[in-house]
Amino acid sequence: MVNLDFTVISANLPDFFLGAWVTIKISVLAMLLGTCLGLLAGVIRAGNRPGVLNVLATFYLEIFRGTPLLIQLFFIYFGLPTIGISLSPWTASIIGLALNSGAYISEVVRAGILGVDKGQGEAARSLGMTYLQAMLYVILPQAARIILPPLINVFSSLLKDSSLVSVLAIVELSRVGQLIYTKTFLPFEAYATVGIFYLVMTWCLSFLSQQIERRIRVY
Repeated sequence: MVNLDFTVISANLPDFFLGAWVTIKISVLAMLLGTCLGLLAGVIRAGNRPGVLNVLATFYLEIFRGTPLLIQLFFIYFGLPTIGISLSPWTASIIGLALNSGAYISEVVRAGILGVDKGQGEAARSLGMTYLQAMLYVILPQAARIILPPLINVFSSLLKDSSLVSVLAIVELSRVGQLIYTKTFLPFEAYATVGIFYLVMTWCLSFLSQQIERRIRVY
């Protein structure tokens, strides 16, 4: 007979909320940095111009989309110190998540830019705008309605992937679940609670994405 005991878990709810708050902070900071990286790489790749920047952007994309996030975190935290670059667990976690998410965001940005009619860019250039000016003032504002919904989906994936930073001794949500399990010997209850927290957070992001898409369709 299965005997579940959630009373012990309810007594540890403050720890779960604290872990969820750490998860949100790491995810938001990584998403902000990743968005900047992805926007830069996406704009460069959308231009499809041969040059050093395009080669670097493509190399960055292939590396961080072609290797597991866990390996990237290990390399940043454990590998870089061998060449004299030591980072705290928090810094390594944020940089690792940002670099990984930025690679996926760059493709979202690139698809959004290519989804704008080419005539918009040509018209901007005919008015004397540079490529960067046309991108900032004409193309990107129109591409935003294409980019925003999938961008939130990337953030949702990042939120779940942030559980991997527990291997760097970051006490975030999944790590809290592990610690409570080792303390209470209630694996089902501990990890079910962790899953519920993640489910609520991702549902909120999904709801936000639906609202944005609805407003974009109306607009």
